[in-house]
Amino acid sequence: MNPQIRPAITPQTRAAATTNRPDLPGDDPFHRSPGDIEHLEPGTILRSREVRLGFFGAVPQCISAWQLLYRTRDLDGTPEAAVTTVLLPWDADPSIPRPLLSFQCAIDAVAPKCFPSYALRHGAQALGAIPQLELPLIASALERGWAVSVPDHEGLGGRFGAAREPGYRALDAARAALTFDPLGLNADTRIGLWGYSGGGLATTWAAELAAEYAPELDIVGAAAGSPVGDPAAAFVRMNGSAFAGFAMVFTAGLRRAYPQLDRILRTRVSAEYLKLLVRAETSATFPLLAKLAGRDIGKHVYGGLEAFLAHPEMRRILDDIRPGYRIPAMPMLVVQGVNDEVIAVGDVDAQVWRYIYGGGHIHYLRDRLSTHLPLQFLCAPAMLDWLADRFEGRRQLAPVGIDTVWSVAASRRALTEYLTFIALCARMAGGRPIRERSAVSDDAAISDSATERRAGTSRLGGPVAVRA
Repeated sequence: MNPQIRPAITPQTRAAATTNRPDLPGDDPFHRSPGDIEHLEPGTILRSREVRLGFFGAVPQCISAWQLLYRTRDLDGTPEAAVTTVLLPWDADPSIPRPLLSFQCAIDAVAPKCFPSYALRHGAQALGAIPQLELPLIASALERGWAVSVPDHEGLGGRFGAAREPGYRALDAARAALTFDPLGLNADTRIGLWGYSGGGLATTWAAELAAEYAPELDIVGAAAGSPVGDPAAAFVRMNGSAFAGFAMVFTAGLRRAYPQLDRILRTRVSAEYLKLLVRAETSATFPLLAKLAGRDIGKHVYGGLEAFLAHPEMRRILDDIRPGYRIPAMPMLVVQGVNDEVIAVGDVDAQVWRYIYGGGHIHYLRDRLSTHLPLQFLCAPAMLDWLADRFEGRRQLAPVGIDTVWSVAASRRALTEYLTFIALCARMAGGRPIRERSAVSDDAAISDSATERRAGTSRLGGPVAVRA
């Protein structure tokens, strides 16, 4: 066993993990780098501990969970330490082979209370943090028997929007998970990536960087929902709108990652707006959206917003943070709402076309009816089934092309999964164990999948469109 990893879990250590309210990451010694880590390989585990998760921080969850501090890097290549929360179904047997899912939360904030390593824990005071909404989605993956890694992909600095960094942190978190003995994984473990919105953006960075940065990882597929497409265009569109808080927190995160942006802001933006940025650094996502709705940075920029965005340094930053110019080596599923009120479908269309023109193996599913937040939950069955097919070795059967449907919910399979999801949420609210589904249920799901493929239909209830 790796000497850096704690011994086997006992009832005493399990109980101790539930007694104290967690510290915020900046105050938690666990998050601190142990010193010079430059000589260590990316993904090396520096520290580990068992933790207890909480449903909205309040109801302790029966999910086996640990946190790993591991070595990774920032966008400039500087070594740093980051944290991932790794999970197994309750009382899962680590000797049974299982895939690893890297779930990138839609953190969409720079406040430490929104980092998954804090927000998902029992006792966390993080009302309005998006990762707390996503815990049932993570539990859905656990029910399928998968191990899950949930990285703090913004890093300890909360560098929301920075290019490439989320990918490095997610991939190095997967490396760390593979070597963590209690999970029972190994170098041959199949890995999938999944995320939505800001988590979808992080997922695309990981998918784009994997072949070059972590070629030894067997990443069999990436599922990205509403993955932003063009962050700069999203900033301009959301500025002054009901979602202006997203634009502000995006600015607050980028100025941490790009010192030149901080210098530009201090010379071209009013003191009032700088105070709002500081406010954005401590607020959870949903309260921030409520407080900052309608705020327009253009009213606070000397010389106007257009001139501000045209500044050469700004142009370099905005070009750097746009994904889509490295082609993912693995099959990829992208889901986007045609009438999404937060992320423009045209921006995601353009990202997908960049992948397709570059030879990527992409299935792009466009949903006509769903708005932004509901689509994350409505598309979950399709994404989980798609990932399950990849884990089961059906890479060659991954559909390719662009499908526009009225709704991803319009299938018997989806409706069945929604009922299963509601039952799962009820178990979580009651603090009941989240265990792997029975072998009978798994066999039935595989049988349904095989039947659909023989009939030439997808699990979404529509035809599988395959295009060159």
